[in-house]
Order: sequence, then C-alpha cells, then structure tokens
Amino acid sequence: MSYTQNRLAVKQNLLEEIEKLKNRRQALPGSPITDLEIRPQKVREIEALTQNLEKMSSFPRPLLYSSQLLDGSWLLQYSTAREIRSLRSLPWGFLVGKIYQIIDINTASFENRAWVEHKSGLLSGYVRVTAAFEPALETDDQLPNQKIYVDFQQRFIAITKVLGAKTKFLDPVKVVKARNPQDRKASLDITYIDESMRIGRGGDGSLFILTKAEI
Repeated sequence: MSYTQNRLAVKQNLLEEIEKLKNRRQALPGSPITDLEIRPQKVREIEALTQNLEKMSSFPRPLLYSSQLLDGSWLLQYSTAREIRSLRSLPWGFLVGKIYQIIDINTASFENRAWVEHKSGLLSGYVRVTAAFEPALETDDQLPNQKIYVDFQQRFIAITKVLGAKTKFLDPVKVVKARNPQDRKASLDITYIDESMRIGRGGDGSLFILTKAEI
C-alpha cells in the first residue's frame, strides 16, 4: 500500500468510526459527538486514529502553503472541547443539531454556528459566535505554520422558526459580547487538512474533527 493509500485508509477508518458512534445514540441528525458520549476505550481509539492521520498530513505548514483549503464551511463531527460538550445539555428542552464553522480567509474571520431545536419541535434556531483570527509567527523564520490566534467577538442567539413557520422578528433574540479566555490567548493548531477534512487542536488540548460541507 502506498503512502497516499495508507493515509486515505486511516482517514476513512476514522470517519467511519465516528459515524458508527453517532448512529448509536439518540440525537438530532448531523449533530457532532463528544468524548463524554462514548466509552473510554472508543475515545482512545479515536485519539489513536487521529494522531496517525496527523502524522500523514500532506500540508505540514497549512497556513503558509495551503491556506486556501481553510476557506468555506466545515461541519463538526467530533470534539472533546468543553464548549461543545456543554451543548449536549442545553436548558429549556433544546437539543443541539449541526454545528458549522464558516471561514473567510480574505477577511481573516470565521463564525461558529450551532443549530438548535426544541424537543417538542415547536421552536428552532441557532447560536452563532463571530471571531477574527491571525496566524501565529512562532517558527524560526517568522512565517505562518499551523497555529492561529483567535479573538472571539460577538455571540448571537436566534429563533428562526416558531410552529414550523419562519420568523425574522426573533433573529436575533439577543446579541452579547463573546467571551475570550482570561488566562491565555485563544488559539487553534491546524494539525491536519485536505480538501474534505480538517483536524484542529485547541490551546487547552481539545480536539476538533470537521468535514467540508455546504450550508
């Protein structure tokens, strides 16, 4: 098996394993799975497959040589991040659905958008967080490598449908300033990327696995 074939096989195994785990639970279609929802053994298996794939990245300095791959919409598949875990227990009977990250390279900005739906089906909407980012120049040659620094800006809460009917009056319901970590500068390492998949590691060690998607 060639190096490329081996990389594709590891990638496929990782995505298939995540999909199997997602199908075994009761959740809204397309919502990501977290490490808190699966057995510790499966968490270790996901981590091992992820680390193997990270070692095979075709773009070891993605911000310098392949930043265009970042552009567009990404669907979150799996995460160990605290903020994603917390979405599994939303108040007032809301359930989390698909979570997207939409990146605009030209403006060095992105947004995280989590779609939510009430368990009764009577209300649906989203939580949206906007942010700006800049490459971290931490290499000896002071050129971008794989880390970005993030400045979270605003948080929007919106209700887009009531009783199945679209409404613009509650979009948004609330807009507040987004929180940034107080003890550190928010950052993300892009440890793997290709045309259809991206892996990131947060500054706190959290893991994000995403696939390219259309909204």
